Amino acid sequence: MMILRKKVLKLSPSQLLFYVFGIFILLGAILLKLPFSVKEPISWLDAIFTSTSAMTVTGLGVVDTPGTFTKIGQTIIVILIQLGGLGIMSFAVLIFLMLGKKIGIKQRIVIQQALNQINMGGVIKLVKYLFFFSLSIEFIAMVILAIRWVPQFGWKEGLFDSFFHAISAFNNAGFALWSDSLMQFAGDPTVNVVITLLIIIGGLGFTVLVDVFKKRNWTKLSLHSKIMIISTLVVNIVSMFFIFLLEYGNPKTLGHLSLGDKIWTSYFQSITTRTAGFNSIDIGSMNESTVFLFLILMFIGAGSASTGGGIKLTTFIVIGLTVISFIRGKDDVFIFRRTLRPSIVIKALSIAITSISIVVLAVFLLSITEHAPFVKILFEVVSAFGTVGLSMGLTGSLSFFGKIIIIIVMFAGKLGPLTLAYLITKPSKANFKYPSEDVMTG
Repeated sequence: MMILRKKVLKLSPSQLLFYVFGIFILLGAILLKLPFSVKEPISWLDAIFTSTSAMTVTGLGVVDTPGTFTKIGQTIIVILIQLGGLGIMSFAVLIFLMLGKKIGIKQRIVIQQALNQINMGGVIKLVKYLFFFSLSIEFIAMVILAIRWVPQFGWKEGLFDSFFHAISAFNNAGFALWSDSLMQFAGDPTVNVVITLLIIIGGLGFTVLVDVFKKRNWTKLSLHSKIMIISTLVVNIVSMFFIFLLEYGNPKTLGHLSLGDKIWTSYFQSITTRTAGFNSIDIGSMNESTVFLFLILMFIGAGSASTGGGIKLTTFIVIGLTVISFIRGKDDVFIFRRTLRPSIVIKALSIAITSISIVVLAVFLLSITEHAPFVKILFEVVSAFGTVGLSMGLTGSLSFFGKIIIIIVMFAGKLGPLTLAYLITKPSKANFKYPSEDVMTG
């Protein structure tokens, strides 16, 4: 026991996150493979794929969730979603606090990395707020959805559906209990508003939620919160407009809907595409221009310290501001009368390049293992890496090696490219500098 404890203590925060996530994915797969979880037997690989998709809050499925899993199996999936969305380490902290145990420096560093925080200070308070906000918001959403669904599906089904989708939406997971996801509710105001609000709140990030709750004044908000709130609003409005415009006349998506339903569907899809993975239109029938827009939105993803994936919206904004500053001949990057530190710019560029490298490698490997159009392969990989869960129909027909590749990509997308990089190399600061010299670029 002492030897095991010493080995755990020697693990870096990145390694500990990696192993903890891996262990819970395997436990989830074992539970999903048991007879009481499934209506019909599934392979071990399909169980691992489903467990990974749930733990990484992705939503991709190689089997039909409502058709394959029993209520017990669906409950296991939603528990994995909650664990993955809020963070295993956050649950561990809550248990430690309930038992009256102290949280050491090592544990605080792990939590800091798991929640993608800049500073270690205040992470325990953040975890407390995280649970308070999350459970409160999920409960309120469940009640509202139950008011809508209980009259339609009955008490048992209506309550369970409300419970499942409230957790799935808030954690940006995209798992649904209908084979067509939420297509049957394309024009339903209640479902559209509740699900999208859950996605937006979960995608803003816990840091932003706590900041807004504590300060309640725009001028006092942190720079990160201001960037996230404004950029989320802008991206959602712009993407909604383009989805409406590009798919307006497509008879297989928006074309057959009334004007009101077209607006609701465009709004819903603009919110869910960045990270949640629910769909109210047939993704495989979209125009190529819309598919390209979806690829961009999925790759960008949600906010830091949120339940969503992608390179993160703030990373995208920092890179964009850096390009603008360079074009304008500025040496520093400015926003809201604040200067971004060079280390933030370097980190953003590192995340983007590492993420692109992972996507390119996965696409290359899948182009060898799968007999599918390139755009479907690219869409599948970006969706997996962004932990989105949207698919153009490739997931169900993936080969043995194709499933393994997507599992790895989902895992990489959830942990983050820098965490994976830290698994391979130990970050250290050099206490010396080499002479500087210029290199021609461009």
